[in-house]
Amino acid sequence: MDLLDVASYDDISLNGLQIAMSDKEIKKVAFAVDASMDTITAAADSNADLLFVHHGLFWGSAIAISGMHYHRVKKALDNDMGLFACHIPLDAHPLYGNNAQMALRLGMTSYDPFGEWRGKNVGFKGKLPFPMTCPEIARLLGFSYENGLRTVSFGKDMVETVGIISGGASSDVRDAIEQGLDCYVTGEVEHSDFSLIKESNMNVIAGGHYQSEVFGVKAMMRYTEKELGIESVFIDAETGL
Repeated sequence: MDLLDVASYDDISLNGLQIAMSDKEIKKVAFAVDASMDTITAAADSNADLLFVHHGLFWGSAIAISGMHYHRVKKALDNDMGLFACHIPLDAHPLYGNNAQMALRLGMTSYDPFGEWRGKNVGFKGKLPFPMTCPEIARLLGFSYENGLRTVSFGKDMVETVGIISGGASSDVRDAIEQGLDCYVTGEVEHSDFSLIKESNMNVIAGGHYQSEVFGVKAMMRYTEKELGIESVFIDAETGL
């Protein structure tokens, strides 16, 4: 998909069409964060012609089509349903990406590139429209403790500047600290980063890997519906992680 510029990213994910379907008109697209038996089955049951995911089935090395992997692939093929995966390009997209969409959800009218990954910036940083507490930020983003939210708050009570990188980007808190940001929003926070966060008087909001990566998938679903005129459905397979 040219819109997401998948070819320009050196990503371990096999971005693009991972499972092909017959040469037919795509009348319905299902969207999900992860390609799993649950989401593939739900997409097939909804009569989708294509399943768009953030986390696909192929990750840069050869894997035997056996076991559960076989059953996932077979389910898609049996239903003549394609699988399209978009990993880092969907995190990094300046409008439809996970990180840009979180910035927009927080009311940032402008934001700058943040967080380098293999020579490219994948996150964004900016100023909030008004100072907020960490619980207010988490609430605006739809994060909940039941679905994986973790907060480590040693910084300002009222946050004005935020850096955002979705998913498993705990170590990038170093960039947020070095750039003097008040808060870092990501998907996961690692034990090994705790002391650095505390000693740097930093705030970290880790919304859960899954919850931090629904934004781009849903944005692409809205684009597909409104701009392409194709019926779309979101399959929520929350992991709580």
